[in-house]
Amino acid sequence: MAAAPAVPLPQACPASRPAAPPHRDQPAAPVTSDRIVAKLWNYCTVLRDDGLSYGDYVEQLTYLLFLKMAHERTQAPWSQPSVIPAGYDWPALKAKEGDALEVQYRHTLEALGRQPGMLGLIFRKAQNKVQDPAKLRRLIADLIDREQWLALDADVKGDAYEGLLEKNAQDTKGGAGQYFTPRPLIRAIVDCVAPRPGETVADPACGTGGFLLAAHDYVVRHHPSLDRAQKRHLKLEALHGTELVDGVARLCAMNLLLHGIGPTAGDTAAPAVRVDDALRADPGQRFEVILTNPPFGRKSSVRVVNAEGEEERQDLTVVRDDFWVSTSNKQLAFVQHVKTLLKIGGRAAVVVPDNVLFEGGAGETVRRKLLHECDVHTLLRLPTGIFYAQGVKANVLFFDRRAASDQPQTRKLWVYDLRTNRHFTLKTNPLQRADLDEFVACYRPENRYDRTATWHESDAPEGRWRAYDYAELVARDKASLDVFWLRDEALEASANLPAPDVIAAEIVEDLRAALATFEELQGALAER
Repeated sequence: MAAAPAVPLPQACPASRPAAPPHRDQPAAPVTSDRIVAKLWNYCTVLRDDGLSYGDYVEQLTYLLFLKMAHERTQAPWSQPSVIPAGYDWPALKAKEGDALEVQYRHTLEALGRQPGMLGLIFRKAQNKVQDPAKLRRLIADLIDREQWLALDADVKGDAYEGLLEKNAQDTKGGAGQYFTPRPLIRAIVDCVAPRPGETVADPACGTGGFLLAAHDYVVRHHPSLDRAQKRHLKLEALHGTELVDGVARLCAMNLLLHGIGPTAGDTAAPAVRVDDALRADPGQRFEVILTNPPFGRKSSVRVVNAEGEEERQDLTVVRDDFWVSTSNKQLAFVQHVKTLLKIGGRAAVVVPDNVLFEGGAGETVRRKLLHECDVHTLLRLPTGIFYAQGVKANVLFFDRRAASDQPQTRKLWVYDLRTNRHFTLKTNPLQRADLDEFVACYRPENRYDRTATWHESDAPEGRWRAYDYAELVARDKASLDVFWLRDEALEASANLPAPDVIAAEIVEDLRAALATFEELQGALAER
């Protein structure tokens, strides 16, 4: 599903002057996701003056939207019993003003955070960040209450929320860019893996739910004649997300809910997303499809007090019986975790940083085991400049789990190089789904065993698609999968350099990545 396109940030409108009604001979403006994003985001400029970040604003909208939609379900034509405990529903909140409103809102968040199911997930550890009761009142009465949210098409309100999440990701200071995978990339990955009706799809690091939404959308678009049982399975049972951060999990749950996915407020089915450390243990459940972009960052650590009473930082090593090797590298741990989660014959696509492809030690062990026990069939080398988290050099690794065998399960690894001589930026030249069309065509989702290379050493040296045999891969130093063959024009003195802004953006990304690594190392050394 496409994220709503970014819209210019409008200036805040005076609270006392409502918009003029349309002329009686002029039809009202259509309700579009862009209009709703602009309307909701309009008020953020006011709240930011009070110190709210973009993320705080989207979080408060999440609480209020949920309460409003739960109330709408008690009205005609739904006329359902309220799932919100008495005294904490939307009418109770809307009836208050001034300090009484702030107190009511705070107590509502606390009470609903103790509830089970979807209520507890949305309101877990919820806090009121809007300290001015007058502004909270306007947010409730003038923005949220004036829309009939359940009457809006799921695509409209869902895409509107996706638009807010994307704006939040674009906030370089306080945004959640590390939880927002570019939607064009997600759609291309899902088009390759091609989930089917009846299959279960999991994302063990689901962020705001982009992969789960795209998988749902793919099944709906490619299988329009689902029967009732298939539709119920797709809505309530097919999608499974795990997220470590409470605030991000609530954004994911709301994102799914607004797209009509997962249980509604009154359903007893378990929410599609749960809050947990995915690497903590083998959950026992297995899935046909895994789609994920695990959090980047080389190691996990924790502060402890040593025997001398001094505080120090210790690396957290993930030790599990189902892993090939214990490691404090989160990405290597996630690759092993994904392999565990897959059913035999299951399909996975995992976004991994470059170090997973060439790192020695535990990295080499994981690669050799993965190549031997799974069919590692495709690698997409991603360009820089496409992630909201800066300085990321990443790839997408596609593999299928196979039954145990003495023979290596990987025969050929097909590599598509979208990085060399390609330059993207988030604002002036963002990645589009069309930029991945050739890759998806080369992947051949309809029959990936019938592929044709576009690279030939003699007559097509610039082709971006070629294969490497298993024997070639394991013979490489440390079984490195960091393979490339295209002539890098930027390294040739006679080549035309990219535009200055592109060069500057790439330098900034590299410096930020290096600085983050050095800061992590400095902190670890200083606290030992």
